[in-house]
Amino acid sequence: MMEIAAQPFAFAFKPETTALIVIDMQRDFAEPGGFGASLGNDVSRVVAIVPTVKRLIEGFRAAGLPVIHTMECHRFDLSDLPPAKRDRGNPSIRIGDVGPMGRVLIAGEPGTAILDELAPLPGEIVIEKPGKGAFYATGLGDDLKRLGARQLVFAGVTTEVCVQTTMREANDRGYECLLCEDATESYFPEFKAAALAMIRAQGAIVGWTATVVQVLEGIANA
Repeated sequence: MMEIAAQPFAFAFKPETTALIVIDMQRDFAEPGGFGASLGNDVSRVVAIVPTVKRLIEGFRAAGLPVIHTMECHRFDLSDLPPAKRDRGNPSIRIGDVGPMGRVLIAGEPGTAILDELAPLPGEIVIEKPGKGAFYATGLGDDLKRLGARQLVFAGVTTEVCVQTTMREANDRGYECLLCEDATESYFPEFKAAALAMIRAQGAIVGWTATVVQVLEGIANA
């Protein structure tokens, strides 16, 4: 049996049914002037994981394993944006408003784009999601069924929101989930630490965690 060294115990790896999902590595969450920065967050924490995420993506591509990208964004007319999401809190700029990189989190706008270093290749699946979880109001479930995927490796941001939400949804749907600890990040280090602990608690109640090196070693040994 092929394994990836992981927490809380080794992950039984089945590469023929494995896909990588990279969550929301977008300009609006990683660059100065984007939505994340407008909320007062230190986006340098997201920028710091870009090389690690890139290495993970390249490892999956080299092994011929599928890579799926997600983007949090909404329709131009905001018809898929609930007021409860848009109007909550007191940010300096709201979803749909015009910012330094175009309308914030609107499909097709410059700030919504995935970072150039991590850009999808032609043929890779890109999921535009209006919610935190990547299954809500998207075709992700159908895409995974078509790929024959049963194991999902996760990277991206933020650990405690969109990444953890998607992992929990995937776990409920019967997928085995592994999160790459050094290829995910939060604006709040304590939130990331708590999310990792919750994911792997009670015998991997949501899933496993491992480093990118451990995942790539597992792929290389497969």
